[in-house]
Amino acid sequence: MSHEITELSSNVELFKRFSREKDRLQSFKNEIEPVLNHTNKLLSSFSSIYQKRKDEVSARGEEWHKQVEKTVKKLHQVLDDFKKENRTALQIQKTELEDMIRKINETCKKATKLQRSNNIKEMQAFWSVLKEKETIKEIRPYIFPSFTECQIDENYLQTYFGYIEKIPEQTFVLTERKIECDVTTDKRIKQVPTVSCVIDSGFPSDEKYNARLYNMAVTDDKKVWMGGHSRELKLFDLQGHLHRTVTITCTVIYICLHNKQVVFSDNLKTAVKRVSDDDTVLTVFETKAWNPFGITSTASGDLLVCLRKDDQSKVVRYSSTGTVLQEIQYDSQCQPLYQWAWNIAENIHGDVIVTDFKRNAAIAVNQSGVFRYSYGGEKRASELSSVTTDSVGHVFISDFRGDKIHMLDQNGKFLRYIIPHGERIDHPRAICMLDDDELIVGEYLSGLSKTIKFMEEQK
Repeated sequence: MSHEITELSSNVELFKRFSREKDRLQSFKNEIEPVLNHTNKLLSSFSSIYQKRKDEVSARGEEWHKQVEKTVKKLHQVLDDFKKENRTALQIQKTELEDMIRKINETCKKATKLQRSNNIKEMQAFWSVLKEKETIKEIRPYIFPSFTECQIDENYLQTYFGYIEKIPEQTFVLTERKIECDVTTDKRIKQVPTVSCVIDSGFPSDEKYNARLYNMAVTDDKKVWMGGHSRELKLFDLQGHLHRTVTITCTVIYICLHNKQVVFSDNLKTAVKRVSDDDTVLTVFETKAWNPFGITSTASGDLLVCLRKDDQSKVVRYSSTGTVLQEIQYDSQCQPLYQWAWNIAENIHGDVIVTDFKRNAAIAVNQSGVFRYSYGGEKRASELSSVTTDSVGHVFISDFRGDKIHMLDQNGKFLRYIIPHGERIDHPRAICMLDDDELIVGEYLSGLSKTIKFMEEQK
């Protein structure tokens, strides 16, 4: 009997192990199936992707042709101006020389006539006229302008024209997506979230939009960097005490923490900059023709930056030294993922979540850039602004127009609104996690940041 019980127990354990491994493989399959689907779609649109790149090169060539034609016309105009100017000078010189020769001929003719007359008296009288007759001692020769060709250096030419850049191959670790619960084992979501702390950033008001507070970033020791309508970055503790102020050369709208230092997008200089420990502002890298917007640090130590140029928008992954590691711009059908990538966050699984200003939506791709989901909220009543995530993959999005926070699960499914009791949030924009049960939200117009507690201990 004991032997049978032991055997039964062993069989039960075997079934459990089988189930766990089967679930693991099924979970892995669920992860790679979207990647396979994305790969198949990429293969079907492979030619169009490369044709798009060729069209970009051709467009650049057309732009250069226009510049060359413009330069040719400009030089032609310079030659036409020289031609007109020099023709006038030559005409004057011709007239002067003809007049001079005519007068010399007349004088010589009269002198010859006097010589033949042997009239000494008249010759003596005419001598002074003959002697004082002016002649020119120098003539300015006319030299045609020349065209000096500049030597064409192919390497120098390509530096200005552009080049094809092959982005280094990257490998991403496929993380197992565990089924999350709406609450942790010892905590639950509060029915009525509360504001536990309010900090006045003290930023002045923008005359056009009345804006004060733009963005925030939380440090490891629970202090908060704030950027607003001022050429300053401020560091506060959660009691509202100002610990540090850094003067910068631009108004900072997008900031994050990277390697324990505050990093921000300088839209005017098209660069990403950081504040060193001695408050010196240093350029990390330049984004060239693309304007940087939202920025976030990743678990791998990279930086993800939202970029925009003309009507194009993309997300670029940079190394800490500014090397481009990945570009996320198109879906598997070669259609733009973003119209205006605005703010950005990475979740625990490596998904990249971006709020799109024009689409008024949050768009998520996995770490390989494969589209996962899009969340739009209530289109007419919402204006999705900033985004952050917690340690289990929940996504939190500030709703500028709706005066609330949208809480989603790791797959973009709406869970609930976070609206604090008593002290409402007004035009929230900046949003950060303090820990898994508290958010800090920045009010765009008032310049206040409010800490919202939305989790509580299980009873």
